[in-house]
Amino acid sequence: MSTFWIRALQLMLALSFLVVIHELGHFTFARIFKVRVEKFYIFFNPWFSLFRMKKLNGKWHFKFFSPNVENNMVEKTDANGNVITDKKGRPQYRRMTDEEINSLPADDWRREPDNTEWGIGWLPFGGYCAIAGMVDETTGAAGLPSEPQPWEYRSKSVWKRLPIILGGVMVNFIAALVIYSAILFHWGQEYIPVENARYGMQYADVLVQNGFEQGDKILQIDDKIPDTQKDIVEWLLIDGAETVTVLRGTDTLHLAMPADLGKQVLASGAGSLTEFRFPFVVSEVMPDGPAAKALMTAGDSVVAVNGITTPAFQDVKQELQQHACDSITISYYREGELQEARLYLGDEATIGAYVMRLTEYLPTRRIEYGFWESVPAGIKYGWEVLTGYVKQFKLVFTKEGAQSLGGFGAIGSLFPPLWDWHSWWMMTAFLSIILAFMNIIPIPGLDGGHFLFLLWEMITGKKPADKFLEIANNIGFWLLMILVLYANFNDIFKAFF
Repeated sequence: MSTFWIRALQLMLALSFLVVIHELGHFTFARIFKVRVEKFYIFFNPWFSLFRMKKLNGKWHFKFFSPNVENNMVEKTDANGNVITDKKGRPQYRRMTDEEINSLPADDWRREPDNTEWGIGWLPFGGYCAIAGMVDETTGAAGLPSEPQPWEYRSKSVWKRLPIILGGVMVNFIAALVIYSAILFHWGQEYIPVENARYGMQYADVLVQNGFEQGDKILQIDDKIPDTQKDIVEWLLIDGAETVTVLRGTDTLHLAMPADLGKQVLASGAGSLTEFRFPFVVSEVMPDGPAAKALMTAGDSVVAVNGITTPAFQDVKQELQQHACDSITISYYREGELQEARLYLGDEATIGAYVMRLTEYLPTRRIEYGFWESVPAGIKYGWEVLTGYVKQFKLVFTKEGAQSLGGFGAIGSLFPPLWDWHSWWMMTAFLSIILAFMNIIPIPGLDGGHFLFLLWEMITGKKPADKFLEIANNIGFWLLMILVLYANFNDIFKAFF
């Protein structure tokens, strides 16, 4: 399976899981307060659904690739049987009476309206939970009966509607904390401390342009000593560090950082700001590859390409990329003796060899957690991730931030190219925090928009009109769709240009 499909599968699985638990948050609180949930869907289902099921007469009924089932609504008519319309000529609706529902065929899915219809749609953009009596992306004001019913969302007090709205956000954030705690309990925490960077660090071009040199060892950022790469990135980009103290050879230097470093990084499109440098030592030679044909073997340590000194793996890789489909001279040490080999590189510009892992040279620090230790540690870790993301969010409102927005392609690229459960759960927890934060932003169409209107109602004592809510939600929905299209267009543009 190609790298693309491995990452796409991981992304699809993660988003499906997060959408389900998010909507279950709304569903659970709705049922607690005895509000009907008419439909619960993964993905959207305009016109038809891939799969649907509902419990009727105590038995589950299933349908595949079937058209949508209409709600339990009929047009209102007067005494003469004429359809009643509003001022704009649109039909008015009412709920079917119990008598009308009972007269339906036994297998009609409109029977037993208190039971939820569960399904999977065909349009892979999240999902939804259709709560009775609520104006949202699934129901407009015209689709509501004129008289609120006791089992509808709109008939409940604002203090009951509030947890129904915030249920999804709460579940996503709590789920992230649970996942982080479980990861720490099962795998522990292992990382390479910055102080163990014996070969120095590799820096993105944007940092090199601001005074760093490849191989510099970071000693201090302002008045703080970094422990992890995460510290370096956050303190430089989010906290706006002014001075970085580095060890360059035997000299200690103080590098002044520009105030707009974060904007520069976004404009550069750098995927990784820093990484640990390590030697290029062959661990295995690929059969029939350039290295094999040159009789190189495991243990060979590459130190130069075409006479240019390459003390680290990153240096070798950079030099090789300059000579695709070309002959090169490799200098390497074998058992303490310097040797040379002539290699012909293909269009991938690699020598056809695997290298020793980073951790073979740089010692890691490992922390184990018992069950009761993992819970507060997971909560602390999740809270740090949230605060860091919130701090970064301010960069979105800059020109550089808008240009760097990414869609599904950018998110998918964050997953590893090979399936790894630890990495998948870490990314899923991170996405869960992003989903929680993004949903609480006070934009109509999001949970934060509904919360904003509820807050207005609590302060003023006046509930916004259903028609106003419908218009606001429609505007918010289309703004979000435009943003999604723009972000995914950015992915396509970056991929081809």
